[in-house]
Amino acid sequence: MKYFVVLCLFVSMSCRNNEQEEELTNDTAVINNVKSDTVELEIYDFIGLEKFLNQEDNKVHVVNFWATWCAPCVKELPHFEALLDKYKDEGVEVLLVSLDFPKQYEKKLKPFIKEHNLKSRVLVLDDTDMNTWIPKVNKDWDGAIPVTLIYNKSKRKFYSQTFTYNELEAEIKQFLK
Repeated sequence: MKYFVVLCLFVSMSCRNNEQEEELTNDTAVINNVKSDTVELEIYDFIGLEKFLNQEDNKVHVVNFWATWCAPCVKELPHFEALLDKYKDEGVEVLLVSLDFPKQYEKKLKPFIKEHNLKSRVLVLDDTDMNTWIPKVNKDWDGAIPVTLIYNKSKRKFYSQTFTYNELEAEIKQFLK
């Protein structure tokens, strides 16, 4: 029951100031690559995405869950892009996990990625079983976005907040020590 409530919160209250345009579908993609207008989408279900949340290498991984329909998410995206640009040579990788709805990939997500010239790797999570995967990302996640996971092989931290560039950089520096 707890995770049913989380699902309802995610669907109805995520980015509380934004309208949700499409209903979630029951179609769960495993792994697909969709290419259109030079924008290629890597689409995963949670099982496929999970490997990106638990890499054990010498890098600092920044994983941001976002959607084009979430104004706070869109507002902070340039900070992740700037962070990648500044710290990529220091082993920082930025992964943007889109939670956009499948029916929006062509008309919203791909044009958004192209228009904003996103350099960070963008993955699409197409898995409607949120009751299962949300607590696997973090047991305290209530389903609202944006959220960010920052980790390396020895440290892991989950953030349920919108970042300014300075806040984000301060957190990254803790992982680079």
